[in-house]
Amino acid sequence: MTKEEIFNTVKDITADELDVSAEKITLETHIQNDLNADSLDVFEIMNELEDKFDIELDDDDAKVETIGDVVDYVAKKLPADK
Repeated sequence: MTKEEIFNTVKDITADELDVSAEKITLETHIQNDLNADSLDVFEIMNELEDKFDIELDDDDAKVETIGDVVDYVAKKLPADK
């Protein structure tokens, strides 16, 4: 799976969870500052991503602040054959 495909999925899930326009979300978008997400929102987004990609994301494992951080983190957790 390419980073672009991961980004599109992250963008869709984030837009849905936070009720914002997907067009507003870029790799540079800061989740809390730009999208007004709180820690519970971030937790919900990560849970959705775990379900969607069938991976385990540890809260302490990565410091994710931007959508690009999330994409990179998910990419690292995906098995090479996905």
